[in-house]
Amino acid sequence: MKKLAILIICFISLQFYGQSVSLLEFEDAVVEEAILETEKENDSITKTKKVARSTYKGVNDKLIKKADDYYDKLWYSEAAKVYDIAMSKKSAKYPMDVYVRAGDSHYFNSNMEMASKYYELAYKDNKEEIANDDLFKYAHSLKGIGRYNKAKRIMRLFNKRNTLVTSSEELATTKEKLLEENSVATSQPYEVNIKNLNINSKYSDFSPMLLDDNQLVYASAVDSAFLKTRRYKWNSQPYLDLYVGDVNDEKSKVSNVEKFPKEINSKYHEAAVTFSPDKNTIYFTRNNYGKKLKRDQYGVNHLKIYTSTKTEEGWTEAVELPFNSEDYSTGHPAMSPDGKRLYFVSDMPGGFGQTDVYYVTVDGNGAYSAPINLGETVNSRRKEMFPFVTENALYFSSDRGDGYGGLDIYKTTITEEGFGKLKILGEPINSNRDDFSFIIDEDLKNGYFASNRDGGKGDDDIYSFDNLEIKPPVSMKSIVEGQVVEKLTGDPIKNAIITLLDEEDNIVKEVETDEDGRFIFNDIERNSNYKITSNREEFKDYIQDIVIQDQEKESLVFSLSRKEAQVVLEDGVKKLKVENINFGFDKYNINQEASVELDKLLRAMEQYPSMVIKIESHTDSRGSRAYNQYLSDKRAKSTRDYLIAHGVAPERIASAIGYGEDRLLNDCADGVPCSRTTHLENRRSEFIIVEM
Repeated sequence: MKKLAILIICFISLQFYGQSVSLLEFEDAVVEEAILETEKENDSITKTKKVARSTYKGVNDKLIKKADDYYDKLWYSEAAKVYDIAMSKKSAKYPMDVYVRAGDSHYFNSNMEMASKYYELAYKDNKEEIANDDLFKYAHSLKGIGRYNKAKRIMRLFNKRNTLVTSSEELATTKEKLLEENSVATSQPYEVNIKNLNINSKYSDFSPMLLDDNQLVYASAVDSAFLKTRRYKWNSQPYLDLYVGDVNDEKSKVSNVEKFPKEINSKYHEAAVTFSPDKNTIYFTRNNYGKKLKRDQYGVNHLKIYTSTKTEEGWTEAVELPFNSEDYSTGHPAMSPDGKRLYFVSDMPGGFGQTDVYYVTVDGNGAYSAPINLGETVNSRRKEMFPFVTENALYFSSDRGDGYGGLDIYKTTITEEGFGKLKILGEPINSNRDDFSFIIDEDLKNGYFASNRDGGKGDDDIYSFDNLEIKPPVSMKSIVEGQVVEKLTGDPIKNAIITLLDEEDNIVKEVETDEDGRFIFNDIERNSNYKITSNREEFKDYIQDIVIQDQEKESLVFSLSRKEAQVVLEDGVKKLKVENINFGFDKYNINQEASVELDKLLRAMEQYPSMVIKIESHTDSRGSRAYNQYLSDKRAKSTRDYLIAHGVAPERIASAIGYGEDRLLNDCADGVPCSRTTHLENRRSEFIIVEM
């Protein structure tokens, strides 16, 4: 991500990085002759930053303050070193914004291992307070070290927050976009040969562009000066210049490399180049520079697009394009094959995100139209940059949250109506690091791109690719399906809400069971842990942990119990659970107290319309055995008659029998002295379930 770190080329938005200052504050004061001037300019900018710093001014740590000074000047390479030393004591704890600054200092220099470590410390105890942009960087740093599952959970939280703060008018669109965009699995991997070019250095090398079939132009921070090289304090690298070299037939080796002349290269940054169709006009990105750096009212030096024409004497002095501005940045030019449109990137007011892709039309006289934004199909709320155009397609890089990590390369078709649906390029073109500066030939087979992926020679390296072929799609997703039934009856439960949660309890998906109690979740990420919950008003909530590894399908059955358990199992016998039916002493008619419990029984019979029961009535041992038999039988039949009178079909009552004192629950038989309470245990009515 060093090309990100090299702000003047890569449109790094400090607003995106959680700062309160303007986009592309390049802190060019690292140039020795401008240090004093810039520090004065920084005074006004850092006033707002001191508010944040005041939250931990009680921390008596000179190293932290020194690191903060470097951070405020955007000298992130130096800041990272000092933060590491200051926070090397594991026992010490710092406020959230200190950890965020330490993470930023590494993030802006592509050290994702250390960045994720500090963002984790910031996030761990401040999950509610941490800023959205810091969550986004945390997720990207996790992707950069291959911790995809954790990154997905953080991105879900980020998306959830963004949904909550989105206006109600935009809410539906936002949800649809999140569902549509939040999966790298829509891309397909490629069969392709990738080679790291021989010209790559230990510094940043990127922005490849073919001047003709045999010459490659690119930007590099390679140290080629004889004297002590001036360094860009953001990443402690030399400034970028444009180079050109000869490429071999395989397009994989570059030789006879030369610097572009001083008419194009200045003492600051130049990069991101394109050419007119006849190759006689060059367009490139440069600091706003005319003998010295020019700044806006806030001390910010913006990017501009410059152009130069090739003559017999060489390249003419570069001049800026008319739609540049002192108040915002323009850069990353990309000319269409017919020369009629010049695409570029800008953070001008009125865009959709931090940097958007625009174009201007170019007429036959070289006049330019007003800039036209490509719209929401291409531009997001994040950064879009490094466009490249073929006859019918636009390629660009973006750090939106649905990718592999860092900047990823996207493609959209160009139509008469506008632009088609976005597609993210598959692996190995894209990786979990920054992938950008993509170009491809007319046959859509061979080309170049830049990346700071693992295994390179330096910070950003240029790669060639050939024989680009899409592999047959291999699904990396699973299906989770199941059925929800009632525990006792096995009957399906419809309209239950089934929710799939990740390890952070963020909602991944939510569905409702159908008429057969069934549900299905498609496109579930593998190698992840989830929870599934079931909710239906009259049933107890159900929670189950599941682990999705390599299985294509996971099938589940949820057995739910009712909140008011009206069916119980006693000694293997299913019974309806009601309180004791209290008949008056020596009575068998249904009084008001008895009707309350029998009404509960009626509701249970309604809930289970196929249930068939038998009624059994029992007495205690007081009184004669014959009378107790008579009384209990009368009570059983009175209960049956009550149920039938209130709508229960007679055939649903298999029998109504009194057993007198034959089935006592305790030892209180004839002749055994017992208390009244103990005798009452034997006076009962039972409702045995014969059929459900």
